Amino acid sequence: MPDDSNLTPERSDFIRDMIGQDVAEGRNDGWVITRFPPEPNGYLHIGHAKSICLNFGLSLENAPKARCHLRFDDTNPVKEDTEYVDSIMEDVRWLGFDWGQYLFYASDYFEKLYAFAEQLITKGLAYVDDLTSEQMREFRGTLTEPGRDSPHRSRTVEENLDLFRRMRAGEFSDGARILRAKIDMAHPNMNMRDPALYRILHAHHHRTGDAWCIYPMYDYAHPLSDALEGITHSLCTLEFEHHRPLYEWLINHAEGLPSNPYQREFARLNLTYTVMSKRKLLFLVKEGHVSGWDDPRMPTLSGFRRRGYTPESIRSFCLAVGLTKFKSLTDVAVLEHTIREDLNKRALRAYAVLRPIKVIIENYPEDQVEYLEAPNSPDNPEAGIRQIPLCREVYIEQEDFMENPIAGFHRLFPGGEVRLKFAFCIICKEVIKNADGSIKELICTFDDTTRHGKKPEGRTKPKGIIHWVSARHAIDAEVRLYDRLFRSEEPDAGESDFLEDINPDSLTVIQNAKLEPSLKEATAGSHYQFERVGYFYVDPKDSQAGQPFFNRTVGLKDSWAKEGLKKS
Repeated sequence: MPDDSNLTPERSDFIRDMIGQDVAEGRNDGWVITRFPPEPNGYLHIGHAKSICLNFGLSLENAPKARCHLRFDDTNPVKEDTEYVDSIMEDVRWLGFDWGQYLFYASDYFEKLYAFAEQLITKGLAYVDDLTSEQMREFRGTLTEPGRDSPHRSRTVEENLDLFRRMRAGEFSDGARILRAKIDMAHPNMNMRDPALYRILHAHHHRTGDAWCIYPMYDYAHPLSDALEGITHSLCTLEFEHHRPLYEWLINHAEGLPSNPYQREFARLNLTYTVMSKRKLLFLVKEGHVSGWDDPRMPTLSGFRRRGYTPESIRSFCLAVGLTKFKSLTDVAVLEHTIREDLNKRALRAYAVLRPIKVIIENYPEDQVEYLEAPNSPDNPEAGIRQIPLCREVYIEQEDFMENPIAGFHRLFPGGEVRLKFAFCIICKEVIKNADGSIKELICTFDDTTRHGKKPEGRTKPKGIIHWVSARHAIDAEVRLYDRLFRSEEPDAGESDFLEDINPDSLTVIQNAKLEPSLKEATAGSHYQFERVGYFYVDPKDSQAGQPFFNRTVGLKDSWAKEGLKKS
């Protein structure tokens, strides 16, 4: 059974300490109401998992006076789609969390948000501006120089209300006018220099259709939606720290809000060898650099799911990373280690030879077949045993044979001896080659006295133990070896094009890997450890009954050197 203990972890961090103090002091009558507020403009990635685990985890940790909402901040219809909405719901559920009846959309509040905007105009705290986006950037100033007031900033309340209502009525074209907050064009925080609240956008919305041609900006809709839902703790990533003054300004100046949430920030998750920008991930999909959002090389949750990552391992990883207030870069090897630890407990063992060399055991009877017992999981006797067929011809991995062995090579070579796991020892007598000099097959002999791990009499016990597959019984299968999508630790750092850093070996497809016959009926969504090879997952998208496709989830150990290049 999956380990769900990491749904409600016993740990301390500055967010949990803050909330614990709030509960102890009776703030919000002891309630903890959080939310996960994705924009439905792409698929969720591993960075979002950290936020999901935090917000939904807090609701479980503080039950019964706690809950977590799922709210889609759907304020930009040009980039949003129901496909993204559906995928986000699936990902949250897959991680092990549920929002119950608390599913919301910012579009649920469009009418109320509009009313708040008119309220700000009436108070003299918002105005309609005619500046173009380029002019607004020019008037905004810099970090060292104050901005300049727009020539339209002095419009009367009556003029602004009239123009704003005409904006809603659809009289103006996209970009012709914009509603801005009237705060301070000399404010040291650039986000407070009369930020935009509403823009004109004649676009079809996936929920409201064509009812609106003006849409609220994210920084406007987000805090007011929190307040309308009764959120107590608005938790977001560190890049929104400078947006907090605007968050608080809007909540303080909008009248009739049912609650007064406050925002706190934590550092976002950044991984080595990984691009986390949703815009760049969309580009990879649109330009065909990957097969889709669920490509197993993508850092999306749907990609991880298809690759064979488990929700338990991702939750464990998010706990291991923890919460800090400082920007950092987490080694993706930490994630991969967490995956290995989880799969080692749940994955069934099996034999698979990916790049085969045929071995003919010449003194083994040609017509004989025997069946050897092997545990499905060495650490879990309840998983049972399986019967592995053995006959005169077997396949071994190419890397398990070396014609001219180097020092320290303990596998098979001419004149050398190695043990076939669960079987007996074989000695290589002859190497048969093709016309081009490549190895066709190996002629070996076996020693029947070495069965069941017995030491060969009169000889040194072989140091090597290798896996194998019976040639007569092996099934052919497609195996996909997925690796890191990028070659360097920070592929989108600097000024170079991140596409130049794509790893050309991020996917290797092996069409005719030789697998033990029990894998023919492997069901989609099953986990296996191909012994001495890695952890693999039966692709749930492409596999069919009797024809499984295997995706490599992760290797048995990290195969990348510290400098970001693959080890030889």
